[in-house]
Amino acid sequence: MKRFALIGAAGYIAPRHMGAIRDTGNDLVAALDPNDSVGIIDSHFPEADFFTEFERFDRHIDKQRREGNGIDYVSICSPNYLHDSHMRFALRSDADAICEKPLVLNPWNIDGLMEIENDTGRKVNTILQLRVHPAITELRERILRGPKDKKHEVDLTYITSRGHWYLQSWKGNEKRSGGIATNIGVHFFDMLHFIFGKLQDNKVHLSEDTRAAGYLEYEHGRVRWFLSIDVNDVPAPVREQGQRTFRSITVDGEEIEFSGGFTDLHTRSYQEILAGNGFGLEENRVAIETVAHIRQASSEAGGDQHPFVAKVQK
Repeated sequence: MKRFALIGAAGYIAPRHMGAIRDTGNDLVAALDPNDSVGIIDSHFPEADFFTEFERFDRHIDKQRREGNGIDYVSICSPNYLHDSHMRFALRSDADAICEKPLVLNPWNIDGLMEIENDTGRKVNTILQLRVHPAITELRERILRGPKDKKHEVDLTYITSRGHWYLQSWKGNEKRSGGIATNIGVHFFDMLHFIFGKLQDNKVHLSEDTRAAGYLEYEHGRVRWFLSIDVNDVPAPVREQGQRTFRSITVDGEEIEFSGGFTDLHTRSYQEILAGNGFGLEENRVAIETVAHIRQASSEAGGDQHPFVAKVQK
C-alpha cells in the first residue's frame, strides 16, 4: 500500500483523486488546502491529517520522511500557477508527483522540473486522462492505420458554461490559470497531438476571457477549435433541453462519441502510474507549448475559422 499526500483538497477535481487513491488500494495520509471546506475527505480517508497552512504541512511531511515513514506520492490539485512549485516540493520530499492538468503554464518550466527529477531520482506523473479514454485510443489507432499522407478535417467544440463566480476566482485570472485555452482546453490540445501527431501550425482567431478559437494543423489533421464558458454559446436546441454543456468532435464529418467513460479515467490513470506507465514531463511539452502560444498570440482575421466564431462576432 502506497502512502499519498494531496495538495488542493477543497477543489473541484480533488474528489476524483481521492477516489482513485482509494480504488487502487492505497492510503491518503495528509492533505493541504487553505480552504477548510473539505468534508469530502470523510467519504474517502477520514483518518487523513489535514492542514490549512503550507508551512505546517511541509513540516509534517518532512517529519514523516525523517522517521522513515515518508510519502510515496503527492497528488497535486492546486491552482494552475502553483503546480510547478508543488511538484518541486514533492520531488524534494523524496516522493513522486501526480499533477493535474495543466502541468505548468510555460514550457520552460518543464526543463526546470526535469533537472529536479535528475537531482532527486523522483518522477513527475501527469493526468492526461483522454489518452486512456477507450474512444480516443481507438480513434488514434484508426488514424495510425490509415494513409500516412492523409490530413483529416477536424472540428472541436467544447462549451462548458460557468457562472459569474468563474471570472472572480483564480480561474478568471490569466496569470494564475493561463486563460481559458489553458484551463479548459489543454487536455483537448494534448488529445489532438496524441491522435494526429506533430504540431505544424497554430493560429488564433478569437481570444476573450470567456471564449477562444483558432486553427491547429498536425501531421495528420487540420483542426478548427472553439472553447467557451458562456452558456449562450450552447446551441439553442441543446440549451432548450436544459443542458449547459456541449461537446463535439467531428473527424471528416463523422461525430466521435466520447461523452461516456469519463467517470473512471482518473482511476485508470492512477493504475497506469502505479504500474510504472504514467505520462511524464516530456509527454506534456507539445500541449503546453500550444497553449502558451495561444495565450501570447494576437488574434488573426480570416483563415479556416470554426463556424461558431462568426456567430459570436455578429
